[in-house]
Amino acid sequence: MTHGVTAEVWQRLLDQWAGPLELFAAQWTDSPEDCVQEAFVQLARQTTWPDDVTAWLFRVVRNRAISLERSAQRRRKHESNAARLVPVERDGVEKLCEPDELGELLESLDIEQREIVLARVWGGLGFEQLAEVFAISPATAFRRFESALKVLRERLGVTCRR
Repeated sequence: MTHGVTAEVWQRLLDQWAGPLELFAAQWTDSPEDCVQEAFVQLARQTTWPDDVTAWLFRVVRNRAISLERSAQRRRKHESNAARLVPVERDGVEKLCEPDELGELLESLDIEQREIVLARVWGGLGFEQLAEVFAISPATAFRRFESALKVLRERLGVTCRR
């Protein structure tokens, strides 16, 4: 293992600190496990181990958790702002939802669906472009978009004629 550290030492570190580190990270992010995992990966990549491994792990987990939450806040703000730009009322047609509700609806989609919808609707990307951006086939991009629209229609109680 890295730095001559045995598997037993790694296991002991994980057993002793993974739980407390996750609890520590949970005060800033909804993904504390990711923060802890990334901290241990980062520790394994260090050319020299820190003098105080425990303090180092807590600092790295804290920084990562705060960074993740900032990113999530920026994403939510961007999605909310983007939702406000979408005209939800056209030619006297009744509004289906308020902009804030639209933001919440988008947030409720899984990440793959949400990315496709945002890139397609607000980015104006075609399915070929979506395929390139997300390293998927155009057919997969289309299926994800259709699936997301279906979920949004169901949640809004909207039916569409084909």
